[in-house]
Amino acid sequence: MTSTPKINADHGEQGIDIPYEQLNPDTLRRMIEEFVTRDGSNWAEAGCTLEDKVKQVLAQLKARKVKVVFDLTSQTANLVPCP
Repeated sequence: MTSTPKINADHGEQGIDIPYEQLNPDTLRRMIEEFVTRDGSNWAEAGCTLEDKVKQVLAQLKARKVKVVFDLTSQTANLVPCP
């Protein structure tokens, strides 16, 4: 089943929703890794690994709690919460 990307105006972005299933798995993983390491958190102190965080975000994507949006203005993709 192929989903048509939708224009998204959520969170002040002018972008296109990209179904995560249509992304190359390696690309999706790198995107998630960049997202979870963006703030420089050290999860080892909390007993959490990068792999744990990646799995958590992937689960949120599968549960439709988070989505991938390609921002037309900045020409970048980001993970954003679903409304």
